[in-house]
Amino acid sequence: MAVEFTLARQTDLFAIVAIYNQNIASKSVTADLEPVDVSQRQEWFNEHNEYRPLWMIKVDGQLAGWLSLESFYGRAAYHATVEISIYLDAKFQHQGLGTKALAYAAKQTKLLGINTILAYVFGANKASQALFKAAGYQVYGHLPKVADMAGRLIDLDILGKKFN
Repeated sequence: MAVEFTLARQTDLFAIVAIYNQNIASKSVTADLEPVDVSQRQEWFNEHNEYRPLWMIKVDGQLAGWLSLESFYGRAAYHATVEISIYLDAKFQHQGLGTKALAYAAKQTKLLGINTILAYVFGANKASQALFKAAGYQVYGHLPKVADMAGRLIDLDILGKKFN
C-alpha cells in the first residue's frame, strides 16, 4: 500500500467536504450535527497556507482522506501550536492511515515552526483516542459533557504532544 500526502487544491474541496460529511452521522467524530456544503467550508479552506497546510491522503493513487493543521488560537503567543484534524473515507478506515497521517504531520513540525500539536477528540470516539495515545499524545484537558450531540451530552478531551 503506497500512501502519499499532497497539498490540497481548490478542486479537492468537494471531496474534502464529502469525506467530512461521512463522519457526521456517527455523532462521535465531529461537533457538526448536519452535513455541511462546500460554501460553508470555503473560508476554512482558504485559511490553510504553507504554515498551516491541508493535505490530501492518497492510497495507491486513490483518495483516502485528508489531514489538516490549523492555528490553535488567534493570538501571536500561540504561533507554534496547531490543531490537527484527520478524516478518512469510510472504506479506508482501520487500515493504519491515521497512524501514518500522525507520523507525517510529526515530520513536518520543524519545517513549519510547530512545537505543539493539539487534537480535540470526543471521549466517545475510542478509536481516535487510541490512535492519538498510541502516537504519544497525552490528555492536556478534559471537558465533561460539553457537547450536545442531538440530546446526548458527551465529553471532549484535548490531546497534545510536544515536538522539537
